[in-house]
Amino acid sequence: MKLLIAIPTYNEARHVGRVVDEILPYAKDILIIDDASTDSTPGIVKELPVRVIRHEKNMGYGAALIDAFTYADQSGFDWVITMDADGQHEADSIPTFIEAIKTDAWDLISGSRYLAARCDDDLPPPQRRGVNFRITRTINDLFGLELTDSFCGFKAHRTSAMKRLALSETGYAFPLQLWPRVWESGLRVREIPVRRIYNDPNRSFGTHLDDVDRRMKHYIDVLNVELTRMGRPPIGVPGRPRKAMPSAEAIDVPARGEIEGTSTQPRAKDMVGGCCHGPCSARR
Repeated sequence: MKLLIAIPTYNEARHVGRVVDEILPYAKDILIIDDASTDSTPGIVKELPVRVIRHEKNMGYGAALIDAFTYADQSGFDWVITMDADGQHEADSIPTFIEAIKTDAWDLISGSRYLAARCDDDLPPPQRRGVNFRITRTINDLFGLELTDSFCGFKAHRTSAMKRLALSETGYAFPLQLWPRVWESGLRVREIPVRRIYNDPNRSFGTHLDDVDRRMKHYIDVLNVELTRMGRPPIGVPGRPRKAMPSAEAIDVPARGEIEGTSTQPRAKDMVGGCCHGPCSARR
């Protein structure tokens, strides 16, 4: 099994060197996708033991991921683990992903910051938690999934499966194209718990998407493109929940199986054929 670690990067001079150093004990093949950084990131990554794709202009988070999948396919990598460059994904979790990969039972192994609470979890910024909660609930309702975290970027992707999806969404709304196509293609999905880290809770999206209402509308617009392509009716922007949404510490998600490893490991979700608990008869 040939594994690539892919790290989309934009202006991460403060963190990227440390992130790479922490990954190296677990994986030697690392790809940095530098999305036209304007700080000293290009010079730093040039000195690191990594492969580099450099965008001459800023193309977006989704574009960086798509480039990583294309590179992996062309270079003979079987799997791609994607991680953020800002230190929000712990390299110590890579072996857990590799254990799940080695079962050969899954096409997409998705980290979740809300699947199992940890005493060292950071509290999420309320607006980001709210958007994640509303979008994750919407995706689950539409496609019969049981995700707990639709936006976590810490994932392991089977390269051949990603190629089948023909992904094209270049921005932060990438998950709103990914999950419908994962469901449509019947990919086998598993969630595993990862630590919730927010090094910079006030971090900007760098665009008008800092406004939460605009961000929600943009996400639903991208989702509606997918629904229309599938011949399904578009939806409106989901309202804020009338009841208080579950706190980051209070979420208790039932699950069928436990992660391989020690008996103290948190539980994981298994989704087969695009749904939990077996093939989804409602897909077609």
